[in-house]
Amino acid sequence: MKNLFSLFLILLLLNSCESNDAITPVDVVPEVVPEFKTNLSELNLFTGDLKELNITSKGFEYNLSTTLFSDYAHKQRIIALPEGTSMEYDGDGLPIFPDNTVIAKTFYYNNDERDLSLGRHIIETRILMKLNGTWETGDYKWNDTQTEAILDLGGSSLPVTWIDTEGNSNTTTYKIPSNTDCFTCHGNNDEIIPIGPKLRSMNFEINGVNQLDQFIANSQLTGVSHSGNVRSLPNWEDDNESLENRARAYIDINCAHCHIPGGSCEDESTLNLAFETRLENSDIVEQSFSIDYRISFYLDGISMPYIGTSMMHTEGVALIQSYLETLE
Repeated sequence: MKNLFSLFLILLLLNSCESNDAITPVDVVPEVVPEFKTNLSELNLFTGDLKELNITSKGFEYNLSTTLFSDYAHKQRIIALPEGTSMEYDGDGLPIFPDNTVIAKTFYYNNDERDLSLGRHIIETRILMKLNGTWETGDYKWNDTQTEAILDLGGSSLPVTWIDTEGNSNTTTYKIPSNTDCFTCHGNNDEIIPIGPKLRSMNFEINGVNQLDQFIANSQLTGVSHSGNVRSLPNWEDDNESLENRARAYIDINCAHCHIPGGSCEDESTLNLAFETRLENSDIVEQSFSIDYRISFYLDGISMPYIGTSMMHTEGVALIQSYLETLE
């Protein structure tokens, strides 16, 4: 009886193979391309309609507890690791990324913050790629129809208008950085490095789940067993944190990439603004008057931050000034 049943299954299988009905193939997700192609779509970071910014299953989104101010633009952040690899724990700072890692950050404005159904205006997608042990930068500028973004290393400016949550209309001249600008911020000891995805900046909960623990569970981060083994950078908007922690966190993400040993301002300033630098070693107290002055107005090339914005960040300036007042 058992043999008859096996024979029946074999005949059934042969019959199905001879059927004219087509077998639907399984969709294969293309690998992310670690190469600066002309068009952003050629990198395979997104699926479907490009402007929807649907992340490929070959990559994953990451977020930061305290974010860099970029003229109130929103950002989507992606890391795409080569198949079978992971970020490797290397302390609280940057993990060790494998070769052919692609990091993408897309900047956009919601047309009306009160009604997101009115759409958004995507400006640029900045790319970092680790190729043969060295990070390289590239920037893709989105077209007016939001159908594609084109590699543009020269930088440019364009007017942007949006309505905020209070119903106010805002306009700025948004600056897309050149490759030289990218090196100014990302350069350290004459090498390009990422700024944002330090483990301490990603060590916080999103919808009740710690982001680092999620990376560990997904085998996207190895070499550490639990987020509790990593320091956390505070959220500068969290009123439960001390004023000092909030201000130092804000200064870390907005200023420290230039004002640290090896940074682009090392020869022009004695400041060391990394969050983990003790106050007495940071020179913040000694330079408090200069810091206050340089952030208190906007003048391209003179005020701080030196590049990357086209306006003052009112909330951030108020936070830093409140902190500096406690040091007098």
